[in-house]
Amino acid sequence: MAAGVPGAGELEQLVTRVMPFGKHKGTVIGDLPGNYLNWFAREGFPPGEIGHLLALMHELDHNGLSSLLDPLRKDWLPARK
Repeated sequence: MAAGVPGAGELEQLVTRVMPFGKHKGTVIGDLPGNYLNWFAREGFPPGEIGHLLALMHELDHNGLSSLLDPLRKDWLPARK
């Protein structure tokens, strides 16, 4: 797979993983507001997997590609908050 291209597993994590801390704790990462993602982009993403997922979600949101998650959201709707 090319560098920078998210895999299906990463996209699935965006609609299943919840933010573990901060103002939006408990919110599915794929549902975080753009201004919150922009704040991380300016201030720095946290290390590790959560930071990676936040950066990926920021890229999708910033480029108007959040709708790519819609088919995955339908599959995981019962698990969402």
